[in-house]
Amino acid sequence: MPTGYLAIVLHAHLPFLRHPEDPTVMEERWLYEAVADTYLPLLRLFEGLAHDRVRFRCTLSLSAPLICMLRDDLLKERIAAHLDSLIALGDSEIERTRAEPWYQKLARHYRDRYAQLRDTWRAHDGDLVRAFRRLQDMGSGLEVITSNATHGFFPLMDGNRNAMRAQVELAADLYESCFGRRTPGMWLGECGYVPGCDELLRAAAVRYFFVDTHALENASSPAHFGAHAPLYCESGVAAFARDAESSRQVWSAKEGYPGDKHYRDFYRDIGFDLPVDYLRPWIHPEGHRLYTGFKYHAITHDQLHDKWVYDPEIARGKAGLHATHFRAGRLRQCEALAQRMEQPPLVVAPFDAELFGHWWYEGVQFLDDLFRQLHFDQQPGAGLEPMTPAVYLDRHPTHQVATPSASSWGQRGFSEYWLNETNAWVYPHLHAAAERMVALARRFSAPGVTPTDLERRALAQAGRELLLAQSSDWAFIMKTGTTVSYATRRTHEAIVRFTRLHDDLSAGKVDLPYLEALEAKDNLFHDLDWRVWA
Repeated sequence: MPTGYLAIVLHAHLPFLRHPEDPTVMEERWLYEAVADTYLPLLRLFEGLAHDRVRFRCTLSLSAPLICMLRDDLLKERIAAHLDSLIALGDSEIERTRAEPWYQKLARHYRDRYAQLRDTWRAHDGDLVRAFRRLQDMGSGLEVITSNATHGFFPLMDGNRNAMRAQVELAADLYESCFGRRTPGMWLGECGYVPGCDELLRAAAVRYFFVDTHALENASSPAHFGAHAPLYCESGVAAFARDAESSRQVWSAKEGYPGDKHYRDFYRDIGFDLPVDYLRPWIHPEGHRLYTGFKYHAITHDQLHDKWVYDPEIARGKAGLHATHFRAGRLRQCEALAQRMEQPPLVVAPFDAELFGHWWYEGVQFLDDLFRQLHFDQQPGAGLEPMTPAVYLDRHPTHQVATPSASSWGQRGFSEYWLNETNAWVYPHLHAAAERMVALARRFSAPGVTPTDLERRALAQAGRELLLAQSSDWAFIMKTGTTVSYATRRTHEAIVRFTRLHDDLSAGKVDLPYLEALEAKDNLFHDLDWRVWA
């Protein structure tokens, strides 16, 4: 039996970003960059481990909005064009840096890397959801789960049970339609848990979810083993808690690995260093500078000037050393914990997937080294074993029963990031819209009422607009102060569109051209059943 288990959980999520009316909306690039920097590299990582027959287990959470975007034909065309553009930039940079050998070496590095990623994209016909399903179906060790529908933040939705149920059921149904099975687990938006929402998960056949550490520490009966074994809620659904120590070694700005001075600097990008006239084909048509992905400098220090030239070979060696350090730290941790536990302790290390490859360029290499070390540098059945929650529950089905405390991850851990002076104004609108949606669903599904096809379409679209408004990302952005105008606009638009559809349905006069325009634009959850709100 191993000394302990390590559960790496990668949560891949973006809000629904689709602007068919304007291909220059800069926020839509978040998706293109995530595909090129994180999702394709992760796919190549898992495929490489499977090809080399490396024993690994890893949990990948593909959020429901992300699944919808990755399956959208328009967005797939734009992602493919983005990959082509990166390769063209690489060719241009190789020519521009011909008198600067170190920079030209990096330009070739990026051009070749993006060419490989495009090959992977084309090999799967641009269908990354199908590619991850294939890895899961072949028993590679990858466990794919999803999130609640639009990352709705449950601690601030608790007054409307039907709205929470819709977030769970619609996401579970979408996952089943894409992966051919029920999702074994569900990532609750922002790890936001409130007692009772686990009953909705049970009704959707979800076996487990994740919370932050203090949710188990402050449970109705404090967890005997802290974060290192799950709790069963009264519903029978398991709650797995984040291990703070392992997270700190990766996330911490001071102690975390991504801050090593030899790693690539994310913020020093040629999109801000080179003349606009040269960059024009690769930046916003109006001349707004943006990150291109071509970065020639290492972190070195806190300032943006006088940086070392980035050396991928040195950085690659650092990733291996950090993987060794991380593995040794988790093993020591489990050895200490095992002295007071009857079964091997479990270390759950959840991260935003976009940390790996996008923010931390070497992060995917770190994961590759970590899984290969766990496979090759230990005796089978000893040391630290990679694990996923579903396999863990199958192997160790008996656990303490208690109710976790209401909680979130993030600052202070109790919803502060999603309810404060910057974003509190959104919630009266969200609560009112949710109540109106429930009333509509009950009215049109009442005995003896048969809605027309047009009314059914309008009801479904009203549900989509409500879901978009409930995205926790908008409140998060308002707090961080980054693209606040975009987050505010998206919230306003969704509420206005929902209200218009609600009023039209209430008056019995659905505006067909208006409805068709919304269906073409906000097209997530194609098979949405509006009756879930009833």
